[in-house]
Amino acid sequence: MACLLPLCPARKTMAFSYDIHLSNKFRNSFASSLCKPKPSHALPKTFTTPFPSPTHFPIKLKFSTHSVSVSATGTFTWDDVVRISQPESVPDDSSDLSGFSEKVKICNRGSEKQSEFLPFVIEDQIVGYIHNGFANHLRRFKDVFLFPQDSSYGGHIGGHVTLHPMLRTPENRTSAVGDVIKCLGEELIPGIRNELYPVKSSFGAPIFFSLERAAAPYFGIKAYGVQMNGYVERDGQKLLWIGKRSQVKHTYPGMLDQLVAGGLPHGIACGENLVKECEEEAGIPRSISNEAIPVGAVSYMDIDGYRYKRDVLFCYDLKLPANFRPENQDGEVDSFKLIPVTHVANVIRRTQFFKANCSIVIIDFLFRHGYMSPEHFGYLDLLQSLKSGDCS
Repeated sequence: MACLLPLCPARKTMAFSYDIHLSNKFRNSFASSLCKPKPSHALPKTFTTPFPSPTHFPIKLKFSTHSVSVSATGTFTWDDVVRISQPESVPDDSSDLSGFSEKVKICNRGSEKQSEFLPFVIEDQIVGYIHNGFANHLRRFKDVFLFPQDSSYGGHIGGHVTLHPMLRTPENRTSAVGDVIKCLGEELIPGIRNELYPVKSSFGAPIFFSLERAAAPYFGIKAYGVQMNGYVERDGQKLLWIGKRSQVKHTYPGMLDQLVAGGLPHGIACGENLVKECEEEAGIPRSISNEAIPVGAVSYMDIDGYRYKRDVLFCYDLKLPANFRPENQDGEVDSFKLIPVTHVANVIRRTQFFKANCSIVIIDFLFRHGYMSPEHFGYLDLLQSLKSGDCS
């Protein structure tokens, strides 16, 4: 879907496009608002760190008494993973859950900055939160976004953000907001991928419109995903298949990941989305992936600059045949490795090798499969923290 005016750079057509049925006067007014020069306040474009942040850091192995830098470039190998996963590699206390708690905190930063965000309201429902600084970029699109000055929705700054009343249907809203996002472009919203996420007040609620996936945290909408722990049992021991993300992925390249994980886009149910991701990411046929068991959800809330992530991840477990070998089909995973669950736990406690939200899903697995016990200090606090976000 192209911008509505020639001055906007040409970009790829979105997978879902709709005609926006507005009067000529309204369309022309919208186009003129898009023609105004763009401010130059660009955000960093690359995400090359295990933190949910666009800033590049070297990866650290964090222990209770010291930290050791693995490399200055943020890369590591499976040999590093295996070495640090060994019980004897670091003299730490296996009953100390603080290493796990640190990983949960990485996904739940910035709560003190909530006052910097305006509620994003549609049809009297709060569907997101927009940073006041990012909202300034939206103010020039006067025929798409309005900024009523009232505090009835609890914003700390005063007022809220809503859509123009002429945008009455989900299709109108999707098209209009999509044009704005394309005109803001990669300078403000890195990683645009032409994939739509539904915008709604809670899971199962009516969809108000659909939003470019990369823009979701900039509008603070609730985003949902599916994450699957694929494991095998061998000689009474559970082992997890772990993936290592491709180095060419825009987000978290080279980090460790679940066997299968993916966002929940518009128009597909959780179970069907999981089956699709199983095939694409690990070559798991439907005859096997249909056996995946839904086991609950985790949630987190993370504020990083203009980004407000309010994510809910639906968790699945799949016991795989002992002779199964995953094979990536979509180029997003570099390789896989089968690792004992206790060793995976050590990697999470001691390092930041895992993509941060994957650590939360695996910690949930550790609880449910009896690898945590109430005798461990901090047991209840850690368990409660797995739903730090709005799980609705």
